[in-house]
Amino acid sequence: MAKKSLIHREKKRQKLEQKYHLIRRSSKKEISKVPSLSEKWKIHGKLQSSPRNSAPTRLHRRCFSTGRPRANYRDFGLSGHILREMVHACLLPGATRSSW
Repeated sequence: MAKKSLIHREKKRQKLEQKYHLIRRSSKKEISKVPSLSEKWKIHGKLQSSPRNSAPTRLHRRCFSTGRPRANYRDFGLSGHILREMVHACLLPGATRSSW
């Protein structure tokens, strides 16, 4: 189980990303439309003034049940070992077991 502080920090980043999503997208469109370099720098400065955690690249996918940040399957939202345990317990319909 991940620490509660890390999970809370990730939720805070998700809220910030949602808050600044439209601002970041509109300023990136402006940069592509403006021909002069000095205006691009001004728009880029406005983009840089937004909080660092509002960037979507700083988000991590976490396991739904444990909060583990690595080895996540997007389809299920679970980490690898939790997914395997649930498949072996027949909790995921349509998933087949494999053992070696």
